[in-house]
Amino acid sequence: MDAKFEKRWVSFNNSLDSLAEARERDMSDSFVLSGTSAKFSITFDLAWKVMKDILIQHYAITAFVSGSPREVLRMAYKAELISDDIWLEMLKIRNQLAHDYDGVIVKEYCQKIIHEYIDRLYEFRNRAAEVLAADQERGYL
Repeated sequence: MDAKFEKRWVSFNNSLDSLAEARERDMSDSFVLSGTSAKFSITFDLAWKVMKDILIQHYAITAFVSGSPREVLRMAYKAELISDDIWLEMLKIRNQLAHDYDGVIVKEYCQKIIHEYIDRLYEFRNRAAEVLAADQERGYL
């Protein structure tokens, strides 16, 4: 993988670990909720971009019409980088959070972010690490 991917991969890992800290925070604090919302959005965006990089570099899939997150998620599911449709739900929530000016949406979905979405992001990270390690063993990286 190239330097751009390496930087994105490291950023994704750091962002995910930072997001996971929300599990130890007081979710009744509006500042913590706001930070969790922002960190989730950033981490999700990095995740689907890492997926796209892996689909192109590892699987040689370049048939993206627009390269939209939805399209990348569908291809990642077909390539078994992700395991289920919760990713489309995560995309929907990420999009809604961008317009959550009064904190209603993050309050509604905060527990789901903490108890489900973070786990899915870690599952993807582990799967991506397996793919990258296999490529490295074959001398592709």
